[in-house]
Amino acid sequence: MRRREFITLLSGAAAAWPLTVHAQQGERMRRIGGLLGTTQTGPEPVPAFVQELRRLGWSEGRDVRIEYRAIAGDIERFRTYAAELVGLVPDVILVQSNPGLAALQQVTRTIPIVFVQVADPVGSGFIESLARPGGNTTGFTNFESSMGSKWLELLKEVSPRTTRVLILLHPETAANMTFWRAAEAVAPSLGVELKMAGVHDAAEIEQAVITFSREQHGGLIAMPHTVTVVNHQLVIELARRHRLPVLFAFRYSAVAGALMSYGVDADDLYRRAAAYVDRILKGAKPADLPVQAPVKFELVVNLNTAKALGLDVPPTLIARADEVIE
Repeated sequence: MRRREFITLLSGAAAAWPLTVHAQQGERMRRIGGLLGTTQTGPEPVPAFVQELRRLGWSEGRDVRIEYRAIAGDIERFRTYAAELVGLVPDVILVQSNPGLAALQQVTRTIPIVFVQVADPVGSGFIESLARPGGNTTGFTNFESSMGSKWLELLKEVSPRTTRVLILLHPETAANMTFWRAAEAVAPSLGVELKMAGVHDAAEIEQAVITFSREQHGGLIAMPHTVTVVNHQLVIELARRHRLPVLFAFRYSAVAGALMSYGVDADDLYRRAAAYVDRILKGAKPADLPVQAPVKFELVVNLNTAKALGLDVPPTLIARADEVIE
């Protein structure tokens, strides 16, 4: 049962999106770069962003051109694509994910950057403060540090028999470690033993889950990071094979077969990012635009997966869910 429409990025191949129509006579074509931490689908890989730009008066091919780069599962491409986009000298760059922003900041401190779905930007060293970000970077965060405990509490609520939880995370990402510490703090009160799996690729994910699954009463949490996003179908398949309840941060994973997800409304973040891009194209400075937190979160529960695992989802949790898949 759907309660909220939510469009997200699906898998595809990395590519640019060149638009060949020139600006109207006498006007300069503005250029926007887009560096995506997930894969790209179609000429508009972020529909909500493009739609909001149109609503604000920017028409692609008439007065704005957007050049996208998407990593297609290879995190190392961030560096290459960041350099490519900066070489195009765009008026502003939209970037998604912590590693994407890190790669961009390594190659430019002058071109305005608007980020989305970046966790703990202050603790990660990307900005000076939320209110006054400073430099050339501003944007929209996705999760507060306390979300680590919330994810663990939700997994335990839907699967009370779970006493061991493996957390898949990227250890070099400061925000992932912040989530880990929040989950670690609440784990004893929930009667849960936590295990950390620092992962960088599909092979490490598979080995970690296989090793963990040798004991009973386990569960999984995939921390939000590019490495877990691009390998989410692998994690879901491993969880199904070993009968492990798994929680993700993004809706599309629950739709794909994960037990549940709890996280931000990504479309809302991209629409708000378009408003910042609009302001920057009209002369605003990123340093003067405060970094904003998400205002919409969604809980999605997959009852089909719960049934396959032999779990009875509490009616109170179903009532709280924004979407129930059955």
